[in-house]
Amino acid sequence: MEDQKIEKLVIIGSGPAGLTAAIYAARGGLNPLIIAGREAGGQLMLTTDVDDFPGFPDGIQGPILMTNIRNQAIRFDTRFVEEDVRSVDFKNQPFTITTESKEFKTETVIIATGASAKWIGLESEWKLIGKGVSACAVCDGLFFKEKDVIVVGGGDTAMREAQHLSKVCKSVTVIHRRDAFRAQVALVELLKTKDNVKFLFDSALTEVLGEAKVTGVKVKNVKSNEITEMPIDGVFVAIGHKPNTDFMKDQIELDHAGYVVFHDEVKTSVDGIFVAGDVADHKYRQASTAAGMGTKAALEVEEYLENIKLEHKTA
Repeated sequence: MEDQKIEKLVIIGSGPAGLTAAIYAARGGLNPLIIAGREAGGQLMLTTDVDDFPGFPDGIQGPILMTNIRNQAIRFDTRFVEEDVRSVDFKNQPFTITTESKEFKTETVIIATGASAKWIGLESEWKLIGKGVSACAVCDGLFFKEKDVIVVGGGDTAMREAQHLSKVCKSVTVIHRRDAFRAQVALVELLKTKDNVKFLFDSALTEVLGEAKVTGVKVKNVKSNEITEMPIDGVFVAIGHKPNTDFMKDQIELDHAGYVVFHDEVKTSVDGIFVAGDVADHKYRQASTAAGMGTKAALEVEEYLENIKLEHKTA
């Protein structure tokens, strides 16, 4: 029986971070393998117009951007496995990654699995994602210049989203199902100084209205059960993100929210395992910052493997 091939690098995830890492790693001669997952491409696959990724003066559709980056990785012979990861063993070298039907051994890993926005769970919400429903004010806020929008949520994320939108939108209404925010007091007090921001407490979004685009919402008062209809141009859901790290528990250091803990830019608690993108970044969460982190991770992998080679020569 032949010995199982040991990869130099396996990248888990196929969003901007993972694909950018693959481009750099492939050009560095590492012949990377990407485990892309069943829902390949990351959050940009749910985005229509992308106006803030460098190099596209007229903007680009999210899925087209991801296809372009993927094709660039393929150009340099990056290999892809279109399956989800079921489990990993990061405690023994070489590392083991098990997908739905395959097992891979590898000297290094870049974790680039991203974080998924938490949605309310309404059918009408899902239908209008990218058509007025968004989970990223920095990404999509400018599309709603001088328009009326709502932000759903009561934590720090919601306050920061509302703060950003207040600079460009005609009005911002923050809707929260409780009678007080969970966010930092300083963030709330800052919003209170904005003339175009108002708050709607004890309220829950029950339906997003519109066909081709958002035209309004239905909001329920959780105390009186009264439902009112509100004309609106945009809905920003800001109830948090969930890092895609469930399959890595007990294998690598994660913080209290499940994000990968890192140091020195992209290094994790396990030597030879690196991280890039939103799976570790709960602050910026931009395609460009994820791509930049993917670049760093690939370059660190190159250096790590070179050092190992050098150690073997001098041993």
